Amino acid sequence: MANLAIFASGTGSNFVAIADALAGGPHRVAVLVTDKPDAPVVERAHERDIAVYHADYRPRRARSEVEREIIDELDRRECHMIALAGFMKILTPTIIDRFPQRIVNIHPSLLPRHAGVGAIENSFNSGDTELGITIHFVDYGVDTGPIIVQRSFNRSEVADLQAACERIHALEHYWYPKVVHDLLDHWSQGATV
Repeated sequence: MANLAIFASGTGSNFVAIADALAGGPHRVAVLVTDKPDAPVVERAHERDIAVYHADYRPRRARSEVEREIIDELDRRECHMIALAGFMKILTPTIIDRFPQRIVNIHPSLLPRHAGVGAIENSFNSGDTELGITIHFVDYGVDTGPIIVQRSFNRSEVADLQAACERIHALEHYWYPKVVHDLLDHWSQGATV
């Protein structure tokens, strides 16, 4: 069994996909970490009886100090891995070094193209022939870590940006829980990824 922490700041659709996929299995979501205590994802965590930790990123606090507090919370809950699911803060080496190759992120484009915010729109508007998702390990850069999985579809299969968003979210909600589960399996068996 392995414990997962999910970091999220928004509506929580990927949080729900992962939490629901892990429910009843050998692994569990031990805590939701959020920087937005009023985000819809918080209610989704409460509905699933998942603990919520508010990371207090208020102004004038050093990010490394906030992350040390997060690490204390994750240690207390014996978390083995972190999945970023729309967490709108860039992690520093403080937390990345504490969880090497055990922090994963999902990005709604085929990296390295369209890193950062606005990826779906940027990818769609660029004229790329393939649109899709990337699941990757987190390193010190923004969307630059080693790629675990990429899944795509042909741009000609969607009529407009809204259809592209729906297709990308469907890929996210299918593949992200699967990859997270497989990584938790590897971790709990003592294997290196």
